[in-house]
Amino acid sequence: MATLRLFAQAREAAGTRSTEIPGATVAEVLAAAQEQFGADFAAVLAGSNVWLNGVQAELTDPVTDSDEVAVLPPVSGG
Repeated sequence: MATLRLFAQAREAAGTRSTEIPGATVAEVLAAAQEQFGADFAAVLAGSNVWLNGVQAELTDPVTDSDEVAVLPPVSGG
């Protein structure tokens, strides 16, 4: 299982900073996370950037047990 790292609103919606999530692609990992964490997480995910091992990810990118998928919501500031 890949490590899913969550930041800002994604972390708040999921109630955790990090967890292990199954999936063979980035899309499968994110789908499993949405199923596990629910609608609030899905709403945050819709506007977030997703990175795989420090590089912006494509949904079709393959994921292995040693990979890290990170969800980074947009940052607002003033």
